[in-house]
Amino acid sequence: MQVNWRTIKGTNNSYAALYAACELYGIHLEAVDRPAAEITCYSLNSIIEPHFRDEIRDADCITVVGGPHATACPGEVCTYADYAVIGEGERTLPLLLERLRDGTTAPPPGVATAHTVRPADSCVRLDAFAPFSKVRGYIEISRGCPYGCTYCQTPRMFGRSMRHRSIDAVARAASCYRDARFISPNAFAYGSDGIHPRFEKLERLLRALDNAVYLATFPSEVRPEFVTPESLDLVCRYCANRKVHFGAQSGSDGVLAAIRRGHSVADVIRAVELCREFDLVPVVDVIVGFPCETEEDQRATLELVEWVARYGQVHAHHFTPLPGTPLAGQPPGPILPETQKTLGRLALKGKATGSWIAPEARFFKKN
Repeated sequence: MQVNWRTIKGTNNSYAALYAACELYGIHLEAVDRPAAEITCYSLNSIIEPHFRDEIRDADCITVVGGPHATACPGEVCTYADYAVIGEGERTLPLLLERLRDGTTAPPPGVATAHTVRPADSCVRLDAFAPFSKVRGYIEISRGCPYGCTYCQTPRMFGRSMRHRSIDAVARAASCYRDARFISPNAFAYGSDGIHPRFEKLERLLRALDNAVYLATFPSEVRPEFVTPESLDLVCRYCANRKVHFGAQSGSDGVLAAIRRGHSVADVIRAVELCREFDLVPVVDVIVGFPCETEEDQRATLELVEWVARYGQVHAHHFTPLPGTPLAGQPPGPILPETQKTLGRLALKGKATGSWIAPEARFFKKN
């Protein structure tokens, strides 16, 4: 049985993790740039999903779609794909592929078809699966998020209890690289419940790694209230990065409360100032155009953006309503002309990055 993986920009880590998981079952995922016989697998987020519907519908093979969009909208996905994997795929995808190989049509838990939806009946223990094998990817150290930000699919896909890969397992994976880079919804929360830091556990992890470590920078960003003298001291002592990337999302406390961020603007300002004290460059995420955002709120975010840009960098996006979240179906608010102008000016100076005009642009190569 030939099983293929459709290569799409931004999904390499999913390919790396699922390649390693399928390998345990004797299944090889072959990378392809178009659907091919006998089975082709996709991982799609909700921003890029519309661009692949027709390709999947017209594919002359069995199609399996996973990722955030399939998790949020399995019924919709199954109008054009044969199977949708709901939630985590390390265990579910190999079980589905085994059944297809054996000629069994009944899907396992965590899989939907046009006729049935079987919810997942367990979550993944990270140490049970290597983060990668022959296909390399970043090292996922934690999964899940206890915060219920209304715009975010992460807690809806992975749950609100944090799970962590063990120090030994992380060190084993990191030994394959000269530079160790991690995936985490909040890297400073390693070893904790995601709300109360356990920096002694984070330090034990960092001390176990012999190579150059990049932590609290893409793709292991952190939350602003976890940016403390203790956490930044660990970065300075053990890590190679001189930037710290964290999410502010808004410069309005009213918006932060409405989207359930669980921190304040003051937490963001304090985090930026602490980065300056430790001679680290802050990189701060913001989102403009939340449905609840007033013009005054957006101007407050713009004021924060300009202040942050004096000392670091801003990563800006226009709000995108994602299915499965409380804000699904809510239209984005407009971006004010002064916001467009300021972000454009800062981008020319190398102080702002992101996709506040076309969110999908970061997933597709420019012509």
